[in-house]
Amino acid sequence: MGTKLYVGGLPYSSTEQQLQELFSQHGSVTSAKIITDKYTGQSRGFGFVEMATGEEAQKAITALNGTQLDGRTLTVNEARPQEKRTGGGGGDRGGRGGRW
Repeated sequence: MGTKLYVGGLPYSSTEQQLQELFSQHGSVTSAKIITDKYTGQSRGFGFVEMATGEEAQKAITALNGTQLDGRTLTVNEARPQEKRTGGGGGDRGGRGGRW
């Protein structure tokens, strides 16, 4: 199983293809995903890259963390597991008795 990397500070114009090409210079890329806003579809400025091995991932971190891409400084580190989110939402909106 590969090693997943977090990539922050991406220019909003970056594409998944560019991300894949950038990281493939440092090893085999299994996947590259830029996170987008679900309403606008615009990049949120970060993404995830999965490298084939831990050694390749470490090589990419060392080579790319703190470097510039289109005037923005990249943050590259090993991704942490996604934390479970509690189901929020709605809440109680009642309690408005009386006249309107």
